[in-house]
Amino acid sequence: MHIKSAKCLFVAGVSAALCNSAWALDPQSIKLFEGVMFTPSLKVAERYDDNFRAVQNGKQSSWITGITPTFVLDAENAKSDYILSYSAESNIFHSSPSADHTDHHLMADANYEFDAHNRLQLGAGYHRVEDTASQNVNKYSLENDKFSTANVGGLYSYGVPQSSLMQVDFFGNYEQLRYHNSGDLSSSLERNTTSLGSIFYYRVGPKTRVLFEARDTNYDYISNTALNSNDIGLLGGLVWDVSAKISGTFKFGAERKRFDDSSLSPRSGSLWEALVSWHPGIYSTFNLSTLRAIQENDDSNVTVAASSIETKRTRLEWKNQWLDRLTSEVSYSYIEKQYQDVSRSDQESNFGLGLTYEMRRWLDVGVGYQLLKNDSSLWGKSYERNIFSISFTASL
Repeated sequence: MHIKSAKCLFVAGVSAALCNSAWALDPQSIKLFEGVMFTPSLKVAERYDDNFRAVQNGKQSSWITGITPTFVLDAENAKSDYILSYSAESNIFHSSPSADHTDHHLMADANYEFDAHNRLQLGAGYHRVEDTASQNVNKYSLENDKFSTANVGGLYSYGVPQSSLMQVDFFGNYEQLRYHNSGDLSSSLERNTTSLGSIFYYRVGPKTRVLFEARDTNYDYISNTALNSNDIGLLGGLVWDVSAKISGTFKFGAERKRFDDSSLSPRSGSLWEALVSWHPGIYSTFNLSTLRAIQENDDSNVTVAASSIETKRTRLEWKNQWLDRLTSEVSYSYIEKQYQDVSRSDQESNFGLGLTYEMRRWLDVGVGYQLLKNDSSLWGKSYERNIFSISFTASL
């Protein structure tokens, strides 16, 4: 059933947020009323970060204690499902109390299945976050980058994904980005983003569909109005589920970005998105994802800011279950950023290794390591960062 599928996807996302490799945790829910379930969980982590400000010189290191309670409320009936979740991630920096902070995440989702052909998904969220490694602040001033995002969106689908000859999706999203730093720091990046689009699917085989997608995104900046722009993307591609071992989605097309300010030249280029999953055995999964797109500037702490960024991103991950209670995850991602209208290019890489042991049905123990690097042509923006961690994730 579609409602069940949406619920499973949501729970999987929450579990991933709780523990980097927490496949095994099986939370027990509390039944509040008929069809209404409440699921609490708690993650306690200790990590060592040898460069938590992500700077080129003058590195700061610290042991960091993270405490993250999460609460999920789920109400379900035959045709709809409602999910409300909240998590608060408190980070205590033992060598630098000025970096202490708590991140808040509030999300609400509603899924409706009116009949076999008509489905609607709605979602909203609010996130209040502080980042010690952001590029937007002077990292030597010992100030975290404080920002919040709020969004509301939806997806309407007509057709049966498993069997219909044709299916059409309509989607939209509205998001606000605001900064809460001292003075007007990073305020030039504040914006409202409105996205609309549609995807048409046509079945060409039992396990294969072609797709055509059109999307339109408007960026409305609050103070830096010169960056107001409209981005249009057109893509074609395939969705396939050839067997139980391999499935994926591939989209390729082009996009064009036009600025309201005529002094900024339009940007255009190829656009692609792909995700392939391979299951060579019942205990192992490989996921490969790649993307190329024009994205908004992410750094205001420079003399001259970029108008946009041409981004290429690739990520490969391998998940494996070695024993009934022991799983691992290895991942590597590489990002190329070409900043527009300024002389700057960055190459970011992230290697991650995680191991999770299911000590009890309700308790997972995880250990992990991350190596993050950025090689930038702009002085002061390169860095290398090592993070070692151990975590305990508990539920009822």
